[in-house]
Amino acid sequence: MAANRGARGFCSLERSEFVTMTLKSALRDLQDTTLAAVSGLLGKLGYLASLRRAEGHYEHWGMEFVHGPESSERALRTAHEEVVTQVLRTPLSSLEEDLEESSQGAGTAPRAYLEELQVRFEDLLPGEPQHSPAASHLNSVLVALSSLERNRGRATPPTS
Repeated sequence: MAANRGARGFCSLERSEFVTMTLKSALRDLQDTTLAAVSGLLGKLGYLASLRRAEGHYEHWGMEFVHGPESSERALRTAHEEVVTQVLRTPLSSLEEDLEESSQGAGTAPRAYLEELQVRFEDLLPGEPQHSPAASHLNSVLVALSSLERNRGRATPPTS
């Protein structure tokens, strides 16, 4: 692409040249880059929860630098809400498999990973009060997964 040097040192394009630029929304950027690199649905939930601060706002310097604080906050909250909804709609058998993937991606044992999620339970729900139906449902899911994980070694293998 040829450029002419103007009198003040600015580059200008000739009329026949076009610059194609793809702009992603903050949410699409978050989903396509950051969250795509996080293993598992529970891993994404834990990651988004880790970005929440005491006052409930999200902090991600890279997103804020690229998209600004307001767009970044909106994108992180929306993504967090979407991930919580996915977790609550996913069957326990699939979440058991996801737990393996998520904990492995975090470099920890599944049981320890679940315990960490439960310790940070308040951050797992974006803006939801702790007594909401979503909070009760998510708590039940984590308790069930913990129970399944604890009893995994005790299960009698099928005879064939």
